[in-house]
Amino acid sequence: MRLFLALTLLLAGSLAQAAIKTQEIPYQSADGTRLIGYYAYDDAIKGARPGIVVVHEWWGLNDYAKRRARDLAALGYSALAIDMYGEGKNTEHPQDAMAFMQAATQNADAASKRFQAGLDLLKKQPQTDTGKLAAIGYCFGGGVVLNAARQGEPLAGVVSFHGALATKTPATPGSVKAKILVEHGALDSMVTPDNVAAFKAEMDQAGADYTFVSLDGAKHGFSNPDADRLSHGEHGGPDIGYNKAADEKSWADMQAFFKKLFG
Repeated sequence: MRLFLALTLLLAGSLAQAAIKTQEIPYQSADGTRLIGYYAYDDAIKGARPGIVVVHEWWGLNDYAKRRARDLAALGYSALAIDMYGEGKNTEHPQDAMAFMQAATQNADAASKRFQAGLDLLKKQPQTDTGKLAAIGYCFGGGVVLNAARQGEPLAGVVSFHGALATKTPATPGSVKAKILVEHGALDSMVTPDNVAAFKAEMDQAGADYTFVSLDGAKHGFSNPDADRLSHGEHGGPDIGYNKAADEKSWADMQAFFKKLFG
């Protein structure tokens, strides 16, 4: 009996110590911009595991993007929420968000290098299997990861959640190496039907391996529980809204997508 109790306590202690570990890691883009990454992994898992870059919404590197990194860590991935704006800045003011996003995207080459700096940081983490890499992005971040795929980044796959589909740097035949999953809200007024049609035509012409999922009843921002609040904020807000069913469906689709990629 004493041996049983001792083993039980030992096991309980081990489980208590196993947890999702997180840390903020400063890094720098090629243009000298100071960036701050938020890294998460499960220390109960031994050895390297697939690495996932998380790219934030137009609000910046906020608690939601960090939560998604922790969610991925809990699934067994090495996850890094990267910083596309610099200094980890974020906002809940739509005008500030628009200004941040426009500044980050006005130079496509600089934006690409900021994504690359984040990917390089993820690859440096000892928990990351550098042969198994992917990226997910939300809203603005969805556009970022799709552009990374367009440019032939060495990723196994990318997932866009209510992401921007239009681009200044369209894919060319053979340029897309990553498999692509797009989770799109059917009621998204910020991504037009013309944007959707143009994206599909672009991917078809490029010969990309992509899956496009249209989620009934879902607006832009459907995965973020704060979307309803942010759409009616004191500063006014964009046409966004949380949809629990779409959030859960898109997350399940992502898990199946990664399982197929990585096993």
